[in-house]
Amino acid sequence: MKPTPKPPALRQMLSFGAAALSLSVTAIIPIPAYAQFGFGGIVYDPTNYAQNVLTAARTLEQINNQIRSLQNQATSLINEARNLQSLPLTMLEPIQQQIRQTQQLLSKAQGIAYDVQAIEREFARNYSPASLTGSQRDMVRGAEDRWRTSVGAFEDALKVQAGAVQNLDGSRTAVQSLVTASQSATGALQAVQAGNQLLALQSQQLGDLIATMAAMNRAQALDAANEATAKAQAREQLRRFMAPGRGYVPVGAKLYRD
Repeated sequence: MKPTPKPPALRQMLSFGAAALSLSVTAIIPIPAYAQFGFGGIVYDPTNYAQNVLTAARTLEQINNQIRSLQNQATSLINEARNLQSLPLTMLEPIQQQIRQTQQLLSKAQGIAYDVQAIEREFARNYSPASLTGSQRDMVRGAEDRWRTSVGAFEDALKVQAGAVQNLDGSRTAVQSLVTASQSATGALQAVQAGNQLLALQSQQLGDLIATMAAMNRAQALDAANEATAKAQAREQLRRFMAPGRGYVPVGAKLYRD
């Protein structure tokens, strides 16, 4: 007997069953790890993929390190730029002006100025023993000159003291400004410059103190020299007065008229 032909619908069902069985077998049997095929004939290698991922991670870490290094360099450059910024405040000119004022007061010293040669000449003329060898009129004139010099020296000392006191207001303002600038300094250079200006201000104040002491000591020295010379002159005048034959000669005097 000839086999009975199968209807077309049955053949299609058998074909679908065979295809489904083939897919099931393929899903159960694993493909080797070193080579798996996908659709379109593209080969996928998991080992190579893992190595590529590791290489990419290392490269990313290197890039991040380079970025951090660049950030640190930029921060360092910014800090260096701040450290190199100059202090916008300067008190040099006011300090120099105060020093010039003190110098002008000293240069206006009356009588004997602050000059070694001038002092030598003046002492040789009015304070040495040779100044007591002249006439009575010359000694009186010398005494008057010495008195004026002493009084002028005390006046000069008072002027220098007044100038130093007046400079205190400017010094106080300068100190406040410099301390504020130092506290708000953005870099090392600004802090150092503020400190240097404070030292310059202290030097100016020390100069005022030295000038005041010098002026006062000058007045006291001239007054002492005047006193010593006056004593020597008094002794000389007494000697001349008591000298036999040249000094005082008593004469008769009448208190009442006849």
